[in-house]
Amino acid sequence: MTSPSSRAFSTTTNAPIASIGVPTEIKRDEQRIALTPDGVRELVSHGLEVRIQSQAGAGAGISDAAFAAAGAELVNAEEAWAARLVVKVKEPQPQEFAYLRQDQVLFTYLHLAAYPEVGRALLEAGTTAVAYETVQLDDGSLPLLAPMSEIAGRLAAQVGAHLLEKPHGGRGVLMGGCTGVQPARVVVLGAGTVGWHAARVAAAMDAEVVLLDRSPQRLRGLETARIGRLVSLVSSRGLIERIVPSADLLIGAVLTPGDRAPTLVNEALVQQMRPGSVIVDVAIDQGGCIATSRETTHTDPVVSIHGVQHYAVGNMPGAVPFTSTEALVSVTLPYILAIAGRGLAEAITDRPELASGLNTIDGAVCHPGVAKALGVPSRHPMACLR
Repeated sequence: MTSPSSRAFSTTTNAPIASIGVPTEIKRDEQRIALTPDGVRELVSHGLEVRIQSQAGAGAGISDAAFAAAGAELVNAEEAWAARLVVKVKEPQPQEFAYLRQDQVLFTYLHLAAYPEVGRALLEAGTTAVAYETVQLDDGSLPLLAPMSEIAGRLAAQVGAHLLEKPHGGRGVLMGGCTGVQPARVVVLGAGTVGWHAARVAAAMDAEVVLLDRSPQRLRGLETARIGRLVSLVSSRGLIERIVPSADLLIGAVLTPGDRAPTLVNEALVQQMRPGSVIVDVAIDQGGCIATSRETTHTDPVVSIHGVQHYAVGNMPGAVPFTSTEALVSVTLPYILAIAGRGLAEAITDRPELASGLNTIDGAVCHPGVAKALGVPSRHPMACLR
């Protein structure tokens, strides 16, 4: 079999790609897959070759037979990675670094601020890497991050409610309380997609919810959809210091696209929280916004620090792989089709937001937030493509 590095291809960024590879996700407890059979059928109908690693969809309940019926070629890992465009869900793991090449476009969630070793591997290989989470529209929205953020936010409230139960190490507090008994207090840091969905689900459970954000405009825009015992407040350092110790459940949901999440809660503040309180740090895939958070896994998700339960799983939507896979492909498929069918440079011409998704190319970093996080110079995306 020909090794991936020995294959000769045309220029990565300005030629149609034709072949698309989907490897099995090997990050611990990751069960999602980057394409569905319907997605494969759409790509094949445009004359594109799709290679799916055998059993890659098993965790999401999608069989090899379903992919084959849609027109995919079932291959091994090496053959999937040998495609010109490799589409994944999560960042490459160390055992996959050998598959990275200069003549390859990698399209996936990267979160390089949290995983600098992945950034170094991409730079060393010269890989063209486009990150779902930094593709940004003119209005500031993140269309490829939004569905996973929505799922992660909803899960954050569910997970928090579960961990507040005494058998799971919590204070023994019911989110909605009951007649005559105070409900749980939930504090949500950040009113973006994650924070808003976390707050809404917690409020629907009848918890007392305090939603903090630095933008009065964002909070004002959410007012008409406010439900239950949900209060929104403009965030400040002093307010955080006053309100965090009273939280039964603290949800970290802040995001700076490409860069590390800011640390909003220091260790001293965590020490002031009551024993059995719960922290769910959804921002952990960008480094976390709680000083005491450390990335955990679905298999071993909780760490108790200063008597506070910390849940900081880096791939929270992986807990619901069927829902997450369908949601992810619904937004990524048009971009996959554009990149594969026309080449990255032409795809960016048609969909300018893809330029902000370009993280690395030919050994250079092309996103200012990623460059800041990695401590390297940044080049303008269009200059990188020339």
